[in-house]
Amino acid sequence: MKSTTFYTFIFVLLGLQFSVAQNTKIKPDESILPDVHFTPIKSAAQVTSLTTIVHQDHRGDKWAVSVRPTFSREHGSAALRQMKENKMQQKIDSYKSSTAIENATRAVVPVLGTNFEANWSIDGVPADNSMAISNGGYIVTANNDGIEYYTASGTFLNFDAWFDFFNDNSLVSSIYDPKVIYDSGSDRFVMVVLHGSNENTSKVLVCFSQSNNPEDGWWVYSLTGNPLNNNSWFDYPSLGVSDNEIYITGNLFKGNSFSQSIIYQIPKAAGYAGDNLPWQFWSGLSADPFKAFSLVVASYGQQGNYGPGVYFVSNESLGDSKIRLWDLTDDMNGTPELLSYTVSTDAYEPAADALQKGTNDELDNGDCRIQSAFYLNGLIHFTFHSDIGDGWNGINYNRLKINNTTNTHSTFGLQGSFDYSYPAVASFSTSPNDPSVMIAFLRASAETFPEVRVVNCDQDFTWSPSVLVKAGETYVDFLSSSSERWGDYTGIARRHNSPAGKVWLAGCYGANINSQNTPHTFKTWVTEVSGGATVGYEELPKIKDVSVYPNPTFDIIRIDFTAEQGEMTTITLLDMNGKIVKVLYRDVPTPGTNQLTFNQGALAAGSYLISITTSSQTLKNEKLIILD
Repeated sequence: MKSTTFYTFIFVLLGLQFSVAQNTKIKPDESILPDVHFTPIKSAAQVTSLTTIVHQDHRGDKWAVSVRPTFSREHGSAALRQMKENKMQQKIDSYKSSTAIENATRAVVPVLGTNFEANWSIDGVPADNSMAISNGGYIVTANNDGIEYYTASGTFLNFDAWFDFFNDNSLVSSIYDPKVIYDSGSDRFVMVVLHGSNENTSKVLVCFSQSNNPEDGWWVYSLTGNPLNNNSWFDYPSLGVSDNEIYITGNLFKGNSFSQSIIYQIPKAAGYAGDNLPWQFWSGLSADPFKAFSLVVASYGQQGNYGPGVYFVSNESLGDSKIRLWDLTDDMNGTPELLSYTVSTDAYEPAADALQKGTNDELDNGDCRIQSAFYLNGLIHFTFHSDIGDGWNGINYNRLKINNTTNTHSTFGLQGSFDYSYPAVASFSTSPNDPSVMIAFLRASAETFPEVRVVNCDQDFTWSPSVLVKAGETYVDFLSSSSERWGDYTGIARRHNSPAGKVWLAGCYGANINSQNTPHTFKTWVTEVSGGATVGYEELPKIKDVSVYPNPTFDIIRIDFTAEQGEMTTITLLDMNGKIVKVLYRDVPTPGTNQLTFNQGALAAGSYLISITTSSQTLKNEKLIILD
């Protein structure tokens, strides 16, 4: 054990490398007054010694996972469940068809690069996907079952189930809710994982990679999940980083009842050295004007960090017309304050649970709490899912301007056809001045297995068509109830030193794991995403060998296409606003070349779109002109 004097010297020495702010932390204008409804409580300084060192010199074998008893924790209040049940019939009554296409106009269409299967869900659901990628190309992807490492070319390096990863006999309860980030300012990984779901077992396991290669091992610290010593336990973490510190937020529960949110403030230099870890926590976060719940840390969106201190955002999980901005103003060794600002926005609220193909079991969408956030150039970008009409879930993407605390947002989805849920956002631009983003999300419908998709939103809030990342292979039926857990997170991370700032994502999709006798569960798909050409509907790239002729036409429409495998294919005629005019064909075509002929019949002259889709992708959106 190091002496106090030696520890202090090491802390100061190592702290020098993080002492210079890399990026500006723009502050709210002096005329913007913080909320006066509460006085947060800062704890006394704490010090926690190193709990264990994780050595990763062995090679885990994911194919030899020993299945443990499955688990799924309580999810949502009675008020939330009633709200969603009330909306379900409205959703069913408004159902149109899963052949509808998104009303996107012009934006960068995501292009998929390296992609591969990663973590499985065998021990429990939801998957709770999280991922990070270093500038050097190491990928860490985690879910509730365990952790895996890959290279940027998709080469598998290592796997550990959580109990094997920590190898700690004192960890006897469930291990869950992993969050992993890459600290590009320090070239290290940081991870938090939770243990236990009651006041006696709750722990917050904080892990710092010993180098920029996660296979070199981790320093692990065990912080209490009951910091107020009031019979509470810690749930739903968020993890972020600034110039000098890391931040962990969570919700404290007493039994199944929410008590309050909490913030852990931790200088990171000691953690990267495996030294005694100083930290403090903030409690007493007010419920006015609405409860402080699920604060999300907004780390810097591109290379480097910002500080001192950090921003957080939160909203009302059951709906409201306000957002809260939180400013932790300084580092722990300075004079930090925790300020809150109330920001007005359009009304939002949860939608009904999602439908899925092949089963009557619904996918639990949870509530509409904020899922993901980052800070860049005076803006906080954040996402969540919310009701976009008739009980349907869509992406709610926001840009909160710090200096005047105003919020601008846009929604994206297909009301009446699909549920879009659990969005995660990352910067997608080469300049901090460009607010363009990529958003990863999950999607399902009564005619679609749970799948992973990605969409681009540019500086003008113009949306691209979403792109299928991984189609679901089956429905999810993991639990004995009629409600299946879905989400609770989708992973996303920017690789900062790639030429175009490429983004990587990790999302869950419906799959069978036959080797582990686990049908109808989740697998994880990891994908690199870059940007393609800027296009509109009529310019969408051809994915298959499809032709529509003659075009323009007076009467007969001929469509040729090649099907590589037999799967359900739908050909739909749409007006230029994306509204379905007529379904021309819905069947499983013969593999190989197919030729179909249609008579335009009583269709009015004008411009239309012909959409050709399968259960796994869009083959073509062709502009068709019908003449008098």
